[in-house]
Amino acid sequence: MTTTLAPAPAGASRAGLAPLVAVHAGLFAGGAVALSLDAPAQGWGVLLVVVGYVVALAAVCRATGRADLLALTGFLALVSLFQLLPDWVLADLVGTLRFPDTGGPRVDDVIPLAMAAMWVAPLFLAVALAGGRPGRAALLAGLVFLGAEVLAPSLGLWEPAGETHRVLGVALYVLPAEVALGWATATAFAAVRGRPLPARVAAALAVATFYLGALVLCHFLIDVAGWRLVA
Repeated sequence: MTTTLAPAPAGASRAGLAPLVAVHAGLFAGGAVALSLDAPAQGWGVLLVVVGYVVALAAVCRATGRADLLALTGFLALVSLFQLLPDWVLADLVGTLRFPDTGGPRVDDVIPLAMAAMWVAPLFLAVALAGGRPGRAALLAGLVFLGAEVLAPSLGLWEPAGETHRVLGVALYVLPAEVALGWATATAFAAVRGRPLPARVAAALAVATFYLGALVLCHFLIDVAGWRLVA
């Protein structure tokens, strides 16, 4: 078993890179348009953009012969779906996360359904650019998610809530957990790539569960125990 993604077929690197760049450029352009809308159109627009991105990404990976990236996209779609669970716990139980209501379908009137596909893009960038190596994926995930956490409140996607240590508006406890998420995603994908669907579903759920545990632990160490130590 290898922990790295396969190299692109000979002579196909440049031909396969341009469509992938175009898909991500389309995500940013479509996202900008969707976020410029007023509610409730904004929420529906974001949902259509992120779902369209996942479909387009899978289509491009298939068309360019990148079976490894196609498999990664499929696995990340499962991970992103299960990532609703940690978000739900933070927003509804722990109270350290809030999702503004910008329209569109929501889960338990707490989380936009669009979040079920929104994790694919950052995790794809982290794992694919890292070549599937867990350590590199962890570092890249930290950088990608740091940018997302800084921008999200101003874009109206999500924002920290409750009593949390923050820098530049970012809740500090989420950053080490998101680094761990990058590592866990790359590790799990390497373990189950090519395995039957039930194994991939179980691994995706395990990643989301691991991430939830990392969030709770980091929240306790930074925001609960941390306050006690400096009090």
